[in-house]
Amino acid sequence: MKYRALVLLVCFAAWCSLSGASPGAEARYEIRFPDVPGYQTLRCDFHMHTVFSDGQVWPTVRVMEAWREGLDAIAITDHIEYRPHKDDLPAKLGRSTELAKDLAGAHGLMLLNAAEITRETPPGHFNALFLSDVSALDTKEFLDAVKQANAQKAFVFWNHQGWQGEEKGKWLDVHEQMFQNKMFQGMEVCNGDEYYPTAHKWCLEKNLTMLGDSDIHEPDLRRQSTSQDHRTMNLVFVKERTLSALQESLLERRTVVWYKDQLIGREEWLKPLFDQCVHVAPPHLRNEKYTYVRISNSGAADIRLTRTGNAGPAQLELPAGSTIMVRLDVPAATPSVELQYTATNLLIAPSVGLPVVLRVGASP
Repeated sequence: MKYRALVLLVCFAAWCSLSGASPGAEARYEIRFPDVPGYQTLRCDFHMHTVFSDGQVWPTVRVMEAWREGLDAIAITDHIEYRPHKDDLPAKLGRSTELAKDLAGAHGLMLLNAAEITRETPPGHFNALFLSDVSALDTKEFLDAVKQANAQKAFVFWNHQGWQGEEKGKWLDVHEQMFQNKMFQGMEVCNGDEYYPTAHKWCLEKNLTMLGDSDIHEPDLRRQSTSQDHRTMNLVFVKERTLSALQESLLERRTVVWYKDQLIGREEWLKPLFDQCVHVAPPHLRNEKYTYVRISNSGAADIRLTRTGNAGPAQLELPAGSTIMVRLDVPAATPSVELQYTATNLLIAPSVGLPVVLRVGASP
């Protein structure tokens, strides 16, 4: 009897741990990306699954993973049409978000009501965010489901365009019809471990919002996010920390994707993010031959620089959250110098790095 009670106690403790039943018991490790002028920076994942579609975890587990890894906003996007566990979990559509809502609120996470419209590729899978009624999207025809999302003023984006190859990921008449009628507003440039240069190019050409998400199904066992090990996510620049402001930012395309060792986005947002992350201190030592200067990177991502000008080292590596010492072949008589580089892992287009300038001023 005592053994049985002990087993039940252990099982209950494990359930509490997995479900996040004790708010505050799990440590949070912040992702250090700074705000940019005029906006707050939110760390977001808008594509994840639970046992209520084809995922492997309970909805509250997704909340605790996001909390632990330093995210600010998440969307549980369980499939509408593909629910392999529905005989065991015969719940209504949108139930996963309902179950996660209270725990997300207790931890200060923004939780979007969302779903994935899951049809054959082509036309492909589309996520709908900021829904009021997921069940309304359960329709026979694909376009009718998207129209139902549009009627709820949802933000709709095309998922993993090239996941079954470029041939199946072509821009077809149905996509053109949707695009011309403003039925979707963005595309995943990155999904999990995959990057889609075609989707990246289309986002630039067609003025669509760039997104990158985890599309996670299995448990996420990370303790914290690092530059070398993190889920694919979005940095979204918002005017204030509300769902309406988040939706407005997505519609206005104020996003940068953090994918593996790369940051991907439009130059108008990558440039201020770089400027807020990278700081060049005044030279602390100058002589007749050299100038010594500290360069810091306060962001969560490593930054790699390749020289395009005449001054400075040919290559610079700025590890996340660190400071490096740089010796410049610039004599003390030179009052200031501009170091011209390309941030090769900050992509403003496929295979195109962000041009940047580091300004070294006079000694204090």
